[in-house]
Amino acid sequence: MDKKANLILLGAPGSGKGTRAVAICKVLGISQVATGDLFRKNLSENTDLGKLAKGYMDRGELVPDDVTAAMVKERLSMPDVRAGFVLDGFPRTVNQAKMLDDILSELGENLASVIYLDVSDDEIVKRLAGRLVCKNCQAPYHTEFTPPKVDGVCDKCGGALLRRDDDNPETIRKRLKVFHESTYPLIEFYEKKGLLVRVKSEISPKGLEADMRDILEKMGLLK
Repeated sequence: MDKKANLILLGAPGSGKGTRAVAICKVLGISQVATGDLFRKNLSENTDLGKLAKGYMDRGELVPDDVTAAMVKERLSMPDVRAGFVLDGFPRTVNQAKMLDDILSELGENLASVIYLDVSDDEIVKRLAGRLVCKNCQAPYHTEFTPPKVDGVCDKCGGALLRRDDDNPETIRKRLKVFHESTYPLIEFYEKKGLLVRVKSEISPKGLEADMRDILEKMGLLK
């Protein structure tokens, strides 16, 4: 690597952040830092931050930015991220982005790039509305991209395939509205800093890993 790969991955729900993050980490040999995982870990281990977050959640309140930022800071201080990291799920707002700037400054780190998965709302609705999951083994399917051999039946265990309640088009549109209102300003924020790299979500016949390798080479993060 020409420069340390401290990265942020931005994209709307259903844009493919999770699979892209895994591919980037595999190609560069760095760690994925997903805020969903951080919350689950802190809650399951009943850490001080987990207890604090749970208090807000139990009251039906949003967990404050400073609690989430503290979890991120703690995670970015661990030895396994010294080679670099991919942040997935944080920051979500400009306020959180400024908090991240402070965290990285305290840790003596800098961002290399912010990768934005540029996917149209119509494409995301198409993707998410077609998702199915097995009631028994949780195996994922898609009505168009990865359909089961028999409609409504899991190939692996024969269980019934269900659609998540929040994967109906109306709910997806609402989630996208929230994304555009709160997270999209981040794109402008990082574009002004000269850090934003727009990536189309389509995967070439070469495969996702090969595509990410090509992108990372162009970004100067891989030789």
